[in-house]
Amino acid sequence: MSEEKITVHIKYKDVEQTFVGHVNDVWVVVNKFFSQMIPSFDVAQKVLLTPDLPKLIEGFKDVIALATEGPELLISKRRLTDSEIIQLYLLAAYMGHKLGRLSRDAMSKKELQTRLGKTSKITSTRLGELCREGVAIKTEEGNYKITTIGIKRLQDELLPKIREKI
Repeated sequence: MSEEKITVHIKYKDVEQTFVGHVNDVWVVVNKFFSQMIPSFDVAQKVLLTPDLPKLIEGFKDVIALATEGPELLISKRRLTDSEIIQLYLLAAYMGHKLGRLSRDAMSKKELQTRLGKTSKITSTRLGELCREGVAIKTEEGNYKITTIGIKRLQDELLPKIREKI
């Protein structure tokens, strides 16, 4: 008499694994999966940089907003540097996309220039600086978006400075 097969599907964070086979065989590989993979994931979580959207929203709720027209700043631009303004708009685009309110997480140079209210040359210069610093990247479509490290720096370094200004 043959043993029936069992199927076990495991989903842990971003990893999915399906095991199919005889009960004893599946039991062994499932245990191996848990003993080897889960500690690795826990260790990896300590070095993986993943933006926390609820924390971002809470931290920036009185600084940026998502209007029907797109990302907006809730504080006076006169109190911010051009670089800070661009970073905040890129962060708002990222958050708007993550929340499903915007179709993309990037903005064009022209959109940023309009929001910044400066010349194309100044906008290009600031975007170039942000890209060299690793805070922003240029997408394949020619738009700009904030990097994960850019988000971290905004939270840790820039937000406290902005709060002092307002």
